[in-house]
Amino acid sequence: QLVESGGGWVQPGGSLRLSCTAAGFTAEYFHIGWRRQAPGKEREGVSCISSTDRSTYYSDSVKGRFTISRDKATNMVYLQMNSLKPEDPAVYYCTVRRGSCFAELYSSGQGTQVTVSS
Repeated sequence: QLVESGGGWVQPGGSLRLSCTAAGFTAEYFHIGWRRQAPGKEREGVSCISSTDRSTYYSDSVKGRFTISRDKATNMVYLQMNSLKPEDPAVYYCTVRRGSCFAELYSSGQGTQVTVSS
């Protein structure tokens, strides 16, 4: 089960940290990440962290501003979002892919809303 939290409202330039409880996805072949969907836009894969070598991946739109991390001891995955922009608002979903960060989606949470406005 994937449960996201930490969404909310923030002004442009602000920060938020999203959390995902990834209970049941502790095996090495489960790679945890985040994707987002804004109204009228395509879903976008935002970030992923490999469970094997801790490699991290980011979309060009968030690279340098977002940081993904994982605490295997607590089954938590975090997305630190800094320098948030007006184009970042979306529902952010915690995702699991089996085999690699680029495999098909295996599971997704219910999402948490992020709003960026002044």
